Amino acid sequence: MTGRFAIATTLSLLLVAAPAPRLASATPLVADLSDHLIAITTDFTGTDVLLFGAVDGPGDVVVVVRGPVNDATVRRKERVAGIWVNRESVEFRAVPSFYAIASTRPLDEILDLPTRMRHSIGIDTLRLSAPEAERSLLPEFRAALERIKTAEQLYRPDVIDVTFLGDTLFRADFQFPSNVSTGSYVVEVLLIREGEVASAQTTPLVISKSGIGADIYQFAHVNSFFYGLASVSIALLAGWIAHLVFRRI
Repeated sequence: MTGRFAIATTLSLLLVAAPAPRLASATPLVADLSDHLIAITTDFTGTDVLLFGAVDGPGDVVVVVRGPVNDATVRRKERVAGIWVNRESVEFRAVPSFYAIASTRPLDEILDLPTRMRHSIGIDTLRLSAPEAERSLLPEFRAALERIKTAEQLYRPDVIDVTFLGDTLFRADFQFPSNVSTGSYVVEVLLIREGEVASAQTTPLVISKSGIGADIYQFAHVNSFFYGLASVSIALLAGWIAHLVFRRI
């Protein structure tokens, strides 16, 4: 935590010390993250990442964080003869595994819907395709997908606050839960002026497994047969030892 604020403080001092015309001539928007790599270890319980930066004048700042995309299947369960069974299902393509937005003001006060749609700003603007599904099922199953992601804390329906420190410096804190997916994330920072995107910057963020958990994960995917064999052997050994212990009691 101390390191994060030290980075932000250092950047703040540099930006304050730099002449304003020089900043404006370079770029109207500067932003960075406190950490570009999040290591998931065996005791990982989630983490916060600080985004900080500066602008060269008045305007609103919007930040969009997207996780790696993958396919997601949503199924509807119905009770048949007293048993819950899967009925209809919809497979969505290229679904962001994580999605969060931060802004200085409510989005509808900054951007109109066509602009938000063009830049995919907001969960309701995500381009989720399901080419093999019936069109009539899409609204209901899309809403269910969003509810599932929100319940897992992987989607943030609320807009996180971007706080200005003075007239030019800003910051925002993003929380990543313990079940966050590994992979490459994209952090997009937008400077909005008069309802248009005046400047944009993209910053990478990588979340990866580390330590013995990463070694086990790698072994399980590369040598799935031997991993399964080892898991069964360990389970049988543990059961045999428990049997011996309780038989002597």
